[in-house]
Amino acid sequence: MAVKYETSATNTGGRKGHVVTDDKAIDTAILPPDQKGDGTNPEQLFAAGYASCFNGAFDLMIKKGGVRDAEPEVTLTVRLVDDENAESPKLEVDIHAKVKNMSQDDANQYLEQAHNFCPYSKAVSGNVDVSLSVEVIQ
Repeated sequence: MAVKYETSATNTGGRKGHVVTDDKAIDTAILPPDQKGDGTNPEQLFAAGYASCFNGAFDLMIKKGGVRDAEPEVTLTVRLVDDENAESPKLEVDIHAKVKNMSQDDANQYLEQAHNFCPYSKAVSGNVDVSLSVEVIQ
């Protein structure tokens, strides 16, 4: 299997620490979600990465379908919730997309195709509850 891309990140201090990527593109403090300050938390980093990857997949599926002016936008919400079946919490994800210049049926179809294509969606499949919705805007 050919590697298409590889990166690494190093954390010290866990949820009250620091993270830096190998190329220094991310070099920031890590804070617990309930703490304010200069920094981010793992859930925000996950949401940013997943939203970006998913929107790229969504745009690709739309273009493969022949639509050129869709201007897709994805808002991805990550929740850290209690897991009644385990001692540790779990993640839940809502993916809400907006798109132009197509029918609702087509938008739903492209959204599902993106979900099947996106590497993040594949990675969380069976482990994270993911809900999908798409809104066609004018």
